[in-house]
Amino acid sequence: QVQLVESGGGLVQAGGSLRLSCAASGRTFSSFTIGWFRQAPGKEREFVSAIKWSGGDTNHAESVRGRFTISRVNAKNTAYLQMNSLKPEDTAVYYCAAKLYGEATTTNGRLYDYWGQGTQVTVSS
Repeated sequence: QVQLVESGGGLVQAGGSLRLSCAASGRTFSSFTIGWFRQAPGKEREFVSAIKWSGGDTNHAESVRGRFTISRVNAKNTAYLQMNSLKPEDTAVYYCAAKLYGEATTTNGRLYDYWGQGTQVTVSS
Protein backbone atom coordinates (compact mmCIF):
# COMPACT_ATOMS: atom_id res chain seq x y z
CA GLN A 1 0.00 0.00 0.00
CA VAL A 2 1.02 3.59 -0.66
CA GLN A 3 -0.67 6.57 0.93
CA LEU A 4 -0.45 9.85 -0.99
CA VAL A 5 -1.22 13.27 0.44
CA GLU A 6 -1.30 16.38 -1.73
CA SER A 7 -0.76 19.88 -0.41
CA GLY A 8 0.04 23.35 -1.68
CA GLY A 9 -3.18 24.23 -3.46
CA GLY A 10 -4.92 27.54 -3.02
CA LEU A 11 -6.19 30.69 -4.67
CA VAL A 12 -3.84 32.62 -6.94
CA GLN A 13 -4.20 35.34 -9.53
CA ALA A 14 -3.61 34.65 -13.20
CA GLY A 15 0.09 34.76 -13.96
CA GLY A 16 1.00 33.60 -10.48
CA SER A 17 2.68 30.44 -9.26
CA LEU A 18 2.00 27.56 -6.92
CA ARG A 19 3.97 24.49 -5.94
CA LEU A 20 2.05 21.34 -5.17
CA SER A 21 3.54 18.56 -3.07
CA CYS A 22 2.70 14.87 -3.03
CA ALA A 23 3.95 13.16 0.11
CA ALA A 24 4.03 9.38 0.11
CA SER A 25 4.18 6.78 2.85
CA GLY A 26 4.10 3.04 2.83
CA ARG A 27 5.96 1.11 0.19
CA THR A 28 9.23 2.28 -1.34
CA PHE A 29 8.55 5.62 -2.95
CA SER A 30 11.46 5.28 -5.34
CA SER A 31 9.72 2.33 -7.03
CA PHE A 32 6.75 4.38 -8.13
CA THR A 33 6.20 6.64 -11.09
CA ILE A 34 4.22 9.68 -9.93
CA GLY A 35 1.59 11.31 -12.06
CA TRP A 36 -0.37 14.50 -11.56
CA PHE A 37 -3.92 14.71 -12.85
CA ARG A 38 -6.61 17.35 -12.55
CA GLN A 39 -10.35 17.54 -12.75
CA ALA A 40 -12.31 20.73 -13.29
CA PRO A 41 -16.04 20.97 -12.48
CA GLY A 42 -18.10 19.26 -15.16
CA LYS A 43 -15.04 17.95 -16.95
CA GLU A 44 -13.28 14.62 -17.10
CA ARG A 45 -10.07 14.01 -15.24
CA GLU A 46 -7.03 14.81 -17.37
CA PHE A 47 -3.36 14.01 -17.27
CA VAL A 48 -1.04 16.86 -16.33
CA SER A 49 2.48 15.55 -15.72
CA ALA A 50 4.41 12.44 -14.74
CA ILE A 51 7.89 11.58 -13.54
CA LYS A 52 9.37 8.12 -13.82
CA TRP A 53 10.28 6.15 -10.69
CA SER A 54 13.95 6.51 -11.62
CA GLY A 55 13.56 10.26 -11.96
CA GLY A 56 15.14 10.32 -15.39
CA ASP A 57 12.06 10.85 -17.54
CA THR A 58 9.28 13.38 -17.31
CA ASN A 59 6.19 14.02 -19.38
CA HIS A 60 3.85 17.00 -19.53
CA ALA A 61 0.53 17.57 -21.21
CA GLU A 62 0.64 20.00 -24.10
CA SER A 63 -1.56 22.44 -22.19
CA VAL A 64 1.00 22.88 -19.40
CA ARG A 65 4.27 22.30 -21.20
CA GLY A 66 6.69 25.14 -20.58
CA ARG A 67 4.71 26.35 -17.55
CA PHE A 68 4.64 23.33 -15.20
CA THR A 69 7.60 21.30 -13.96
CA ILE A 70 7.42 17.98 -12.18
CA SER A 71 10.19 16.78 -9.88
CA ARG A 72 10.79 14.38 -7.03
CA VAL A 73 13.07 13.94 -4.04
CA ASN A 74 13.09 10.27 -3.19
CA ALA A 75 14.94 10.85 0.07
CA LYS A 76 11.92 12.91 1.19
CA ASN A 77 9.31 10.56 -0.31
CA THR A 78 7.86 13.61 -2.04
CA ALA A 79 7.04 14.69 -5.58
CA TYR A 80 6.37 18.26 -6.62
CA LEU A 81 4.51 20.11 -9.33
CA GLN A 82 5.78 23.64 -9.86
CA MET A 83 3.12 25.62 -11.67
CA ASN A 84 4.05 28.97 -13.19
CA SER A 85 2.16 31.43 -15.38
CA LEU A 86 -1.11 30.03 -14.11
CA LYS A 87 -4.27 30.62 -16.14
CA PRO A 88 -7.92 30.53 -15.09
CA GLU A 89 -8.31 27.34 -17.13
CA ASP A 90 -5.84 25.64 -14.77
CA THR A 91 -8.51 25.80 -12.05
CA ALA A 92 -9.23 22.25 -10.90
CA VAL A 93 -8.73 19.72 -8.16
CA TYR A 94 -5.24 18.31 -8.59
CA TYR A 95 -4.48 14.71 -7.71
CA CYS A 96 -1.25 12.82 -7.50
CA ALA A 97 -1.14 9.14 -8.33
CA ALA A 98 1.45 6.38 -8.15
CA LYS A 99 2.19 3.50 -10.49
CA LEU A 100 4.67 0.79 -9.59
CA TYR A 101 7.59 0.90 -12.02
CA GLY A 102 5.51 2.82 -14.52
CA GLU A 103 6.65 4.90 -17.46
CA ALA A 104 6.37 8.67 -17.55
CA THR A 105 4.38 8.24 -20.76
CA THR A 106 1.51 6.58 -18.87
CA THR A 107 -1.21 9.20 -19.16
CA ASN A 108 -4.21 6.93 -18.52
CA GLY A 109 -5.25 7.41 -14.92
CA ARG A 110 -6.84 3.97 -14.80
CA LEU A 111 -3.38 2.46 -14.99
CA TYR A 112 -2.22 4.10 -11.77
CA ASP A 113 -2.34 2.05 -8.59
CA TYR A 114 -2.79 4.62 -5.82
CA TRP A 115 -4.34 8.07 -5.55
CA GLY A 116 -4.32 10.97 -3.15
CA GLN A 117 -7.37 12.89 -2.01
CA GLY A 118 -6.68 15.96 -4.12
CA THR A 119 -5.96 19.63 -3.53
CA GLN A 120 -7.93 22.56 -4.96
CA VAL A 121 -6.22 25.07 -7.22
CA THR A 122 -8.19 28.17 -8.14
CA VAL A 123 -6.81 30.77 -10.54
CA SER A 124 -8.66 34.07 -10.68
CA SER A 125 -8.64 36.31 -13.74
